[in-house]
Amino acid sequence: MTKNNKFLFLTLIFIFSCSNHEFDILIVNGTIVDGSGSTPYKADIGIIDDRITQIGNLSNSSGKHTIDALNLIVSPGFIDSHTHAVRGIFDVPTAESSILQGVTTLTEGNDGTSPYPIDEHYKAIKDAQITPNWSVFVGQGTIRRKVMGMENRNPTKDELALMRSMVRQAMEDGALGISTGLFYVPGSFSTTKEVIELSKEAADYGGIYISHMREEASEIIKSVNETINIGIKANIPVQITHHKIIGKNNWGLSSETLKLVDASIEKGLKVTIDQYPYTASQTSIRALIPQWAQAGGRKDLLKRIEDPKTRQLLIDGIVQRILFDRGGGHPKNIFISKNTWDTSMEGKNLADLCLERGLEVTPTNAALIVFEIIKGGGASAVYHAINSNDVDEIMQHPMTSIASDGPLTVFNEGAPHPRTYGTFARVLGRYVRERNILTLEEAIRKMTSLPASVLSIKKRGLIKEGYFADITVFDSNRIIDKATFENPHQYAIGVNFVLVNGIIVVENGIHNGKRPGRILYGPGYRGNK
Repeated sequence: MTKNNKFLFLTLIFIFSCSNHEFDILIVNGTIVDGSGSTPYKADIGIIDDRITQIGNLSNSSGKHTIDALNLIVSPGFIDSHTHAVRGIFDVPTAESSILQGVTTLTEGNDGTSPYPIDEHYKAIKDAQITPNWSVFVGQGTIRRKVMGMENRNPTKDELALMRSMVRQAMEDGALGISTGLFYVPGSFSTTKEVIELSKEAADYGGIYISHMREEASEIIKSVNETINIGIKANIPVQITHHKIIGKNNWGLSSETLKLVDASIEKGLKVTIDQYPYTASQTSIRALIPQWAQAGGRKDLLKRIEDPKTRQLLIDGIVQRILFDRGGGHPKNIFISKNTWDTSMEGKNLADLCLERGLEVTPTNAALIVFEIIKGGGASAVYHAINSNDVDEIMQHPMTSIASDGPLTVFNEGAPHPRTYGTFARVLGRYVRERNILTLEEAIRKMTSLPASVLSIKKRGLIKEGYFADITVFDSNRIIDKATFENPHQYAIGVNFVLVNGIIVVENGIHNGKRPGRILYGPGYRGNK
């Protein structure tokens, strides 16, 4: 046999053996949108164990389980790069609200608040045996609180050294990077210099800096510049998280913030964005309280509310935020989403609560309702103060990924922001299919390979041979969010199958209860994976 004939013979054997291969799972007849942003194409996918092992015409192959994806889209599983899913993951380890949208990876530790120590948290997640993959950031606010409490001052030299060592330990335990919530206390008490010093530690391990900026309303330009400056000084990639423009007077400023992002990228800085596709935000009712009044924690805040010298200052501050910030100009725009000590408030806005108490609906009286809520134990609230044009502009930026910023909620508990149930399906249904704001392949890229690249998540985010089999199969003509602000507890529809690490967890649109999720360790991990 000649050398050329021998090569041909071996090639034919290889092709024959591949074409008759038995896979654990075979996905056939689907249209693949591979996550790269490239043109969709028709092909079959063969999976063995937890990996994609072959892509192509596999019509002569067999699978222990075959998924017929005729007329369906086959994409990488979606990566939610900003969640607060620790609020619920131990109650709902199957994570239906995310999984049924096609999300296969959740991240936690955002806005400066995280579990700590990271290794202990990861152990608890492993023990819980959850459905999605899981990874966390270390929260700068959490570390500051552990070292300095709620004090409004600069750290001492020793305190800063301790905080730096805690960041190092978190990165070695597998954190993705460091997050800040400079709008929230105690992160708001930190100087830019302090944040830079801690971010340098995360940078040394290949992590990123992800930030809920200091201001998202009138001083948003200043806040974007601060975020970029931290990236430059700490030599770390930065992500502007849940980027939005708050307050009517500031609508339209996304054009300016995006110019700042583009200018920084042109200079070589790695700047990215994440965003949810809604015109309302959700956070604590304390977002209406000036940060200075929150120094020292709840006990000191209650004293300030009762002190005649500071009470009026607080009322003035709340009124300002209702009129020109998160209140969108009126108390009716602020809805209570979760109140554990008085569930009767859930789903009502501050205007409703004023009327229930026989008060005229004014920002000043709404401030009194806020005091009542704070005294009772606090609450989460939804704030309608974002313009749809800014949402569109930010979404279309090439470095914007899709992220929910949502918790995991127990079904039918509270009145959560609908993003918990609908973020990814909403983008695919409303922003792709109905409004053509994005192409399908670009939207998928923003949900998969872009966040995977930014977060240094390896071998995920693409339909590619050798990659982990995190896969979502959906009907692009049907996928849509169902959750609304009025009726938030509704699962998205249109996702037919979901695989996590090669295990089918959604079959014909129904979660089967399997929990194959894994810890996805950050780039500085020093343990045994």
